[in-house]
Amino acid sequence: MMRAGAVTRVRKLDETTAEVVCEEVAAVVRAGGVLAMPTDSVYGLGVNPFDETAVRRLCAIKGRDEGKPILVLIADRSQLQGVVGTLPAAAAKLMDRFWPGPLTIVCPAAPALPKALTAGTGTIGVRLAAHPLLVRLLRHVGPLTGTSANRSGDAPARTAEEVEQLLGGDVDLILDGGPSAVTAPSTVVDVTGQTVRLVREGPIAWMAIQSVLERGA
Repeated sequence: MMRAGAVTRVRKLDETTAEVVCEEVAAVVRAGGVLAMPTDSVYGLGVNPFDETAVRRLCAIKGRDEGKPILVLIADRSQLQGVVGTLPAAAAKLMDRFWPGPLTIVCPAAPALPKALTAGTGTIGVRLAAHPLLVRLLRHVGPLTGTSANRSGDAPARTAEEVEQLLGGDVDLILDGGPSAVTAPSTVVDVTGQTVRLVREGPIAWMAIQSVLERGA
């Protein structure tokens, strides 16, 4: 539900505040809340990906078509469990080369994931975060969604101030980790078919991905 007229909390996220902020984020996530956070690309919106009500609220905030899947951020590969079903060999090869970093890999989804997250596609995009404070956060609270912090059709937010201007009042908590080092959303590839398919080119070039896939093939 939208929180008309609400004031969004903003918290500084750095080495000195991380421990307290992690506890605050955990409380927000447990309550089905939505937070905005720095990632290794642009700012993202995080909710518990296993909470269908929270995912639907996220879609409403973005004005996003529920026919579009939402990616998930993880801190390490152990968090793939429960998110990804069978891991294709191509996915493992790309993870070895490009993770952690701004590469989202669309894999077969674990059967129990909410349909609001996968949009009924049976697939899920996952990315292992490179941002050290985000990794610390994800280790504390578990996987979170990482869709860009913006209304659908608008440019993604690159600072906490931009998030507040675009979405203030609709999200419960904004984590200010400074400006994004990378200004483009992640590269997205789909490994669920017979061949790997480029969905969106971002900081990691398609040519570099093809080179890794062809090596040793």
